[in-house]
Amino acid sequence: MIAIAMFNNKGGVGKTTLTCNIASYLAKRGGKRVLVIDCDPQCNATQLIMGESYAAELYFADSAAGVTTTISDILRPIEDGDSTISDSIIPIKSSDNRFGVDLIPGHPSFSIIEDRLGAAWHDLTGGDIGGIRKTNWNTFLKKEIKNNYDYVLYDLGPSLGSINRSVLIGCDKFMTPMGTDIFSILGIRNISTWLKSWVDRYQVGLELSERNSPGSLSRFNIDSNDSLPITKGYVGYTIQQYITKSKGGVRRPTRAYEEIIKNVPTEVENSLSEYLSLGMNHTNLQLGDVPHLYSLIPLAQSVSAPLFELKSSDGIVGSQGKQKEQYEVIIGGICANLIENITLGR
Repeated sequence: MIAIAMFNNKGGVGKTTLTCNIASYLAKRGGKRVLVIDCDPQCNATQLIMGESYAAELYFADSAAGVTTTISDILRPIEDGDSTISDSIIPIKSSDNRFGVDLIPGHPSFSIIEDRLGAAWHDLTGGDIGGIRKTNWNTFLKKEIKNNYDYVLYDLGPSLGSINRSVLIGCDKFMTPMGTDIFSILGIRNISTWLKSWVDRYQVGLELSERNSPGSLSRFNIDSNDSLPITKGYVGYTIQQYITKSKGGVRRPTRAYEEIIKNVPTEVENSLSEYLSLGMNHTNLQLGDVPHLYSLIPLAQSVSAPLFELKSSDGIVGSQGKQKEQYEVIIGGICANLIENITLGR
């Protein structure tokens, strides 16, 4: 099983749409067992996959109590002061949505645990085993589900806080969806600075714990010998939402897009090259471009379906059918490149 974090410090780059469609393509076209975990308190992945009506019932009527566990349910023991996750992990099944993926729904209350995880991080850096266990909640979750899935995709918010840090600590890989704006580039720089600020401190915390209490890490199945997988887990980026203009019957990217995209490879290489997945180099970092799809995305959102599986009964009309076909080719290429980069170092 490969756990992949979808992450950028810049919001509004189509991350959730891309995450859910990659997950669906891997499941429906690739025949893979896929789980999406919504770790963004805004819960956009949950709403996209299950629809707003389901989300309203889940969050207001608590209709899924005892039937489905949200990400907040899984971490509730930590919120209550314990050092471990819930032993009840019940995703929404792939048969219950059109994306064909299992889903651990997000929850708006997930943001509340930020302070608890922040305190746990402080304890970790001092070698406290309780802080280490809490910070490694995703490591424990991954071990619980590893035999059930081929891929787990985490949809993260744009924060550089304790929630996303703890998610990445338990992930194998990460990729960065980007938009064609300067803030996406600045977001990549921020991620680089942020990773540098805590990766070494994490390892030092583990070493302190082992020195102060020999064997404590192994008792709780925490690996202290190797560096975190994500330190060699960057598998690339996508760029989306550029607007083209027609000249002489040919659609061309706007000048602003050309200027930004020209700088992206160098910026990504400068900022994240040290985290490249084993076997990769800068030539295979770009996984693909995602064009602006205009009315197709809100249509897919309204019917809770992957873009490449929209039907006439969903409201597809005119040129939207062609757009849908083009998107399937694009998302298929992105998935092929992603899998290739993942498997290079294995």
